[in-house]
Amino acid sequence: MAKADETLTLGFLTAVDLPGGGHVGGLLMTDRLGRPLEFQCTTPVRPDRTQQILYGPTLVPYLLGEVIGGTLVKKAGVKPNLILCESPAMLSLRPHVDRPVARVEGDEKDAPPASHNAGPSGGSALSLGCRTLHFHPAHGGDREFVSERRDRIPEHADLSEPFERVREALSETCKSVAA
Repeated sequence: MAKADETLTLGFLTAVDLPGGGHVGGLLMTDRLGRPLEFQCTTPVRPDRTQQILYGPTLVPYLLGEVIGGTLVKKAGVKPNLILCESPAMLSLRPHVDRPVARVEGDEKDAPPASHNAGPSGGSALSLGCRTLHFHPAHGGDREFVSERRDRIPEHADLSEPFERVREALSETCKSVAA
């Protein structure tokens, strides 16, 4: 059994777009090897037209980071040491939680243009497993926290793979709710 200081719990946070607008989010907590510990998901979050107008370009970071991400982290029984996300907009969660949040770099074709206004695109970068992580620019200590624990993640770990599991679980959950 691993000592408490050797454990590392990862949270994989993502959201999927819903037909007709809105999002549903999921948070998968895993051990350092990617084995599931807990899964949480939200109910559909659908902003109305007035919210879309009033929030403007800040709506998506607010919904993905604060509403969806904040809710999932708060209700999780297993608290991750590090929250990983795919979307630059989800980095807006970081000021609202006491845990490091990092965006896992995906394929270049998935990256938003540099001028994308969806929220913080991330501060400094760090290689972990076979991916690169980007951190919220206002939370420089997050990179150091992860860097000090990087030896706990296998070098071959693909930190983007668990997001696919979360999307599939969300798809199944949405199907069962609709049935």
